[in-house]
Amino acid sequence: MNKNYRQSQILRIIRTRNVHTQEDLASQLKTRGIPAAQVTLSRDIRDLGLVKTQEGYRQIVPEQAGPSLATVAAEILQDIRVAQNLVVLKTAPGHASSLAIAMDQADWSEVVGTIAGDDTILVVTPDPDTARSVRDKLMYFVAE
Repeated sequence: MNKNYRQSQILRIIRTRNVHTQEDLASQLKTRGIPAAQVTLSRDIRDLGLVKTQEGYRQIVPEQAGPSLATVAAEILQDIRVAQNLVVLKTAPGHASSLAIAMDQADWSEVVGTIAGDDTILVVTPDPDTARSVRDKLMYFVAE
């Protein structure tokens, strides 16, 4: 097994069950046909940035730095339209992905996902009422 595959399986295991020791982790990997020595697991744990919590090993992902959604929206958002459960955002050419990234990082629970083109972003929400709510939240940023 190669390192990337082993490490992806480690992440899959710790996301689906509580693993408290390296022995537990080695056992879970072995059931998947992946042998791993203790020294290898120690290295993988370090490389993956895993920490031990009360629930077992967890991955700590560093926050990505960048401007806030409020800052980006206030600067580049030009138009907001709702179409059923979708919110269509218009920006100047070349700026849509910056706004989409800021929305994704804001991690709004009501947003299912975003798709960015050159100057347009499609924001997917679960239903029309939620789309209108997202529009209203975004309007707050451009109204300031």
